[in-house]
Amino acid sequence: MSLETIIEDYPIELELKKGFKCELRPLEQTDGDLFYNFFTDIPPQERLFIKHRVEDPATTKAWCDNIDYLAKLPLLALHDGKIIGVATLHQQQGGWKRHIGRVSVLVQPNYRGRGLARRMIQEISDLARHAGLDSVEAEFIGKQEAAVKMFSIIGFAPLLNLPGYVRDMEANSHDYVVMKMGLRTPEEYAGMG
Repeated sequence: MSLETIIEDYPIELELKKGFKCELRPLEQTDGDLFYNFFTDIPPQERLFIKHRVEDPATTKAWCDNIDYLAKLPLLALHDGKIIGVATLHQQQGGWKRHIGRVSVLVQPNYRGRGLARRMIQEISDLARHAGLDSVEAEFIGKQEAAVKMFSIIGFAPLLNLPGYVRDMEANSHDYVVMKMGLRTPEEYAGMG
């Protein structure tokens, strides 16, 4: 089944802890303002750990104007017309890592602790499996201990830790951490003959 076919199944409703419900769907071209507002609502100290200059509206506008679900598939969690979480599957269409996806997730602070990030990563991992990927990776700055713990619970294992390797948006050095989770079952590997 192709990724394009799977995407047609959205939007879906998620029911999380304590009966909290939200909608999950892919990013659309008309989401520019909502997407920008989502990132500017993230506390400034957390935005330091985002790889892109998301406080610049041109960045989020470009993402919405140039959607390519095969390269980057952002899933949005929405509640009361507002984006409260984003999880993205990044894929390379060729090269050495074409069989490995990269996942990321970010949830608004007021909506954390409900299981949303975990459900979104599980959803993205399922999409990666349907896309035929063998595994997914996640990248972190060493200070993101809560995120590393949550990914560990889901099934990601440490792959790499490079001390002082990356710099945040204020040029402060941090450890670079990569985790990986396999998507293929032993039965799938056995049939690869």
